[in-house]
Amino acid sequence: MADKSEAFDGILLSIATQHEGGVQDLLDTFFSFLCRKTDFYTGAGIQAAEKLLMEKFNKYKIKADQETAKKRAEIEERERKIKERREKELKQQLEEQQKKEAAEPKIKELTDEEAAEMVEQQKKKQEESSNEVAKVASKEVDSTSKKDEEEDPQDAGKLKPNAGNGCDLPNYRWTQTLSDIEVRIPLPKAGLRSRDLTVDIQKNHLKAGIKNQLPAVVDDRLLHDIKIEESTWLIEDKLTLLITLEKVNKMEWWSRLVVSDPEINTKKINPEPSKLSDLDGETRGLVEKMMYDQRQKEMGLPTSEEQKKQDMMKKFMEQHPEMDFSKCKFS
Repeated sequence: MADKSEAFDGILLSIATQHEGGVQDLLDTFFSFLCRKTDFYTGAGIQAAEKLLMEKFNKYKIKADQETAKKRAEIEERERKIKERREKELKQQLEEQQKKEAAEPKIKELTDEEAAEMVEQQKKKQEESSNEVAKVASKEVDSTSKKDEEEDPQDAGKLKPNAGNGCDLPNYRWTQTLSDIEVRIPLPKAGLRSRDLTVDIQKNHLKAGIKNQLPAVVDDRLLHDIKIEESTWLIEDKLTLLITLEKVNKMEWWSRLVVSDPEINTKKINPEPSKLSDLDGETRGLVEKMMYDQRQKEMGLPTSEEQKKQDMMKKFMEQHPEMDFSKCKFS
C-alpha cells in the first residue's frame, strides 16, 4: 500500500521553495501553524505532544537511515566493479604482451645493414623522453568504463563532467570528490587582497565576487548543504579565488554547484583511479612488471623476459667460444 503522505508532496514542495532558510525555516512555519491553529500543545499536554513528535521523528529516521545505507552500498558496489574491471584489463594486457614475446624468434640472423640500423634505432630511443605506463593504463581503463555505461534518456541535455568531476562555466570552475568541492574563480587582476573580495559561505548558500561590484560571480542557493566550519577560502597564485566546501553527505555526487547552474551527468563521473597499493599482491606484481618492461623498451633496453633470454645465450656463448654470434639478434 502506497504511503498516503506522497499525495501532499506537490503542496509541500511548493511551500518549501518559499523558505530561503531551508528546513529550519520550514519547521518553524509548521510549528507556528500548530501553535496558532490547533490544540497540539494544549490538547493532551506537553508530554503527549513531545511523545507524538518523537514517534514521528524516529519513524522517518529509520527510513532515512535505510536509504543512506542503500546509497552507500550502491556506491561501494559500483566502485568494486570498476576496480575488478581495471584489474581484468591489466591482466589481459600483460597476458597479450607475454604471448607476443613468446611468439618472437629467439635468434635472428641480421645483415650488416640491419645491424647498423638497429644500433641507430637504439641510440635514438635512448635520447627520447619516457612516459609513465601508469598514465596510459589509466586512460585505457577510464575509456573502457565510459563505453560500458548506458545512456539514459533522462540524462539527455546534461553536460559531461570535467576532469575534476565538476563543470567548467564562463565565470568559474568547480570540481569535486565525494567529500568536498573546490570552486575556482579567476580574478580580474593580480594583486587583489582578501579585503577586496566578498565571500559569504552559508550552510546552503554561496556568495562570492569583487567587493562593491555587482552582480557577484556566484550568489545562489547551493544544491546540497555543506559544513560551514570545515569550509575555507583563499587567494591562489595571486590570480584565483579558491573556495573549498566540505560536504555534509559524503556518499553522493553533486550534479551542479548552485541551483541555477547547468546540470552535469553524474553517471559519467569517474572516481579517483586506484593506486598501486590498492591492488592485490598478484595484480600489483603484474602491473609493476609491465611498468618496468615499458620503461626499458622506451629507453631501448631489454625487458625482464629479454634479459633472461640474453643471460641464457651469454652462458651458451661462453660454453661454445668456437661459434660466431656477431650477426645474431637476441630478443
